Amino acid sequence: MGQGEYGLVDLEEAETPGDEWEEIDVSDTEADRIARKRDREFEQFEERIKDADQFKVEQSVFDDATLAALYKLVQDGYVEAFGGPLSTGKEANVYHALGDDHDVAVKIYRINASNFRQMRDYLEGDPRFEGLGGKKKDVVLAWTKKELANLRRAKNAGVRVPEPIASERNVLVMEYIGNEEGRAKRLGEVHIENPETAYGVMREYMRRLYSAGIIHGDLSEYNVVFDEGQLVIIDVGQAVTVHHPNSRDFLERDCENVASFFSRQGLETDPDELLEFVTTPEPDPSRD
Repeated sequence: MGQGEYGLVDLEEAETPGDEWEEIDVSDTEADRIARKRDREFEQFEERIKDADQFKVEQSVFDDATLAALYKLVQDGYVEAFGGPLSTGKEANVYHALGDDHDVAVKIYRINASNFRQMRDYLEGDPRFEGLGGKKKDVVLAWTKKELANLRRAKNAGVRVPEPIASERNVLVMEYIGNEEGRAKRLGEVHIENPETAYGVMREYMRRLYSAGIIHGDLSEYNVVFDEGQLVIIDVGQAVTVHHPNSRDFLERDCENVASFFSRQGLETDPDELLEFVTTPEPDPSRD
C-alpha cells in the first residue's frame, strides 16, 4: 500500500463555507430557447447524436431540449466528443466524454424520471428551492442544479468528489473518475486492504460535509468509489441541507449504512458513535 492510500484532501486547500445558499433558478435556459428556435447547425448536431451507435438504444433520453442542452455545452467548450455509457438508471444516464483536453462525465437526468415523487421529498424543505412548482420538468432541472451546487459545496469543504464543471438544463458535466480501462470501482466492488484507514477517511468526510451544512442522504458503499489511492464520494444530487426537515433521519441512515459496511469488513463499528463523531464538535443544527 502506498503512503497516500485513502488519503484525505488537505483542509488547508479547502474553503470554509458559511451558511449562505445560492438561489437555484429553474426558469428557461439558453437550451430551451435553442430547442424552440431550431437552426441548421443544431439540426445537424441532433442527427449526429441520434445516429451514434452508443445512443441508438437510448433515444428516449434525448428529447429536443436535452439535445439542445448538449449542443449548448458543446458550443461553450465543455464537451468536444462523446463516448459510451458509463451507467444507466431510472433517473439518469452517465456518459464518458472528452472535454477540453481531459475526460469528463456527462450525466443526463430523464425528464420523465420514475422517482419524481422521491425527488420532491429531497427538494421540499431545502431553502434553495422554496417556491418550486409542481411541474416534473422544473423538479428535474432543479435536481440537476442541486447536484452541481452540492458538488461545489462538498469540494470547498475538503471532500473528494468529482470536480463540478457545468450544467445546462437537465445535463451535468463533471470530472470523469476512472482511467482508460473504465470507470472507478465502487467501494463494494473492491477488496479493501486497510478497512480501518478507509473507515477513518469516510468518517472525516461525513463530518466535513455536515460542517459544510449538507448531508449526503444516500451514502453507502455504492456511492463511494476508489480512485488512485483515494475514496471519492459520488451521486450527491439528493444531498440536503442540515435545515431540511428530514435531515436527521437521512444522516442516521447514512451512519447506519457506513457502519454496517465496515462492520462486514471486520471492524468494530457503532452507528451511534459515528453519528456523534459526525455532529461533534459543531452544534447539531438538524435539531433546531
